[in-house]
Amino acid sequence: MLRIIAGEWRGRKLSAPEGDATRPTADRTRETLFSMLVSRIGSFEGLRVADLFAGSGALGLEALSRGAAHATFVEQDAAAIRAIRSNISALRAQPQCDVKAASVLTLGPTKEPLDILFLDPPYGTGAGAVAIDRLVRLGWISENTWISLETAANEVPNVRSCSVDAERKVGKALITLMKKA
Repeated sequence: MLRIIAGEWRGRKLSAPEGDATRPTADRTRETLFSMLVSRIGSFEGLRVADLFAGSGALGLEALSRGAAHATFVEQDAAAIRAIRSNISALRAQPQCDVKAASVLTLGPTKEPLDILFLDPPYGTGAGAVAIDRLVRLGWISENTWISLETAANEVPNVRSCSVDAERKVGKALITLMKKA
């Protein structure tokens, strides 16, 4: 069962997409990731975030629960998009959310960079590194943007455009926090 860990919606349950197409980030992994971010940025108050390869939308919704001003969710799986929209509706968070039914790798340029990008692509594909390098070129990422990439614990993320700030293994996952190089 997925739930919001902290903030305004603490303890609220989230629905996960049906089927095996997505792998929701485990509560323990999310807890580790958010504690890593809090130790670096302090507060989420007023931040603009994107949850890419969003699945259930748990990462973006967790950021909103902790005070982020806006979250963009990008997902291409139909069941996952239904779960994201259902979770947003259950939390009455529609005004703070934008859901894009698309592949992260087809996103176009953005008007201004975001504060935090969460990427949880399918393990073993390298899609996260490709997406990050592309999003740097398209203006989604500035020197002030924090990027969280979740991969399998045995994967070595190779992102040319960014430098690694920290890595943590949590179960079968590796969380890599980075900034634009």
